[in-house]
Amino acid sequence: MASGSRKKGAPKSAVSAARGSVAAKKQVPWGTISAVAAIVLLAATVFGYYYVASGDQRAQREREDAAEASFAPTDDNPDPSTEIEGVVTEQYEAGAHVLPTERVAYDKTPPFGGPHDGVWAACVGTVYDQGVRTENMVHSLEHGAVWIAYNPEKVTGEDLETLKLRVEGKPYTMMSPYPGLDAPVSLQSWGHQLQVDSVTDERIDQFIAALRRNPNTYPEVGASCDAGPGQFDPDNPPPFNAEPPGPDAKPMDYDGSDAAPQMGDVPQPGGTTEG
Repeated sequence: MASGSRKKGAPKSAVSAARGSVAAKKQVPWGTISAVAAIVLLAATVFGYYYVASGDQRAQREREDAAEASFAPTDDNPDPSTEIEGVVTEQYEAGAHVLPTERVAYDKTPPFGGPHDGVWAACVGTVYDQGVRTENMVHSLEHGAVWIAYNPEKVTGEDLETLKLRVEGKPYTMMSPYPGLDAPVSLQSWGHQLQVDSVTDERIDQFIAALRRNPNTYPEVGASCDAGPGQFDPDNPPPFNAEPPGPDAKPMDYDGSDAAPQMGDVPQPGGTTEG
């Protein structure tokens, strides 16, 4: 009987469509997974490369932190460099300036005080690829900078890169080759010097921590390390002269050339002047 008959289900076409839809929903989205996996792999590769590449910087930060912890100047210990083995000190008068055409018969190699050019070399974490005129570099020491000089025949490749980590981006620090230097590396601040045989010597970081901008050890506290406007071009600095100074070189007790820029003559960034 019609009343006793059971209704049939939905049409086969509708059932097939529904089942196809369910099956489609259950399919694994391999395209999406592949894309996500590729992004994750790329991120991991970039992170891994950065982590490896920055390993030297992290190691240098650790060296600097250790040096700062033990050799930063304090009221009780105004010059911690006296505790660093091998540091040589001298007392030098400040402010005696010579002309760009004049040389000084320095008493030390490299020098770390005495008469100097009236314009200072840029020392804002500056790495010079070529030797720079000594008289300009000494002036920067008067401003509280640390100068790392190295023998270009003894310090090359990875050693040179390790040495650069002490300077690049570090204010009041500069570095340059010094042809003919007896030691592989020589560090200078005003009135202080340390020579070492290895770029990994922990005393390098100790010297910097103790003396860079240490107000107790250099004459012109607060002076700038930026190159004076129109005075010194760090991209084309006056070159290093390897020849011994001639008989007309200025002695260490020289009190300055009248025509050389003197205190208050050289403009500094910010509109102030300095000699």
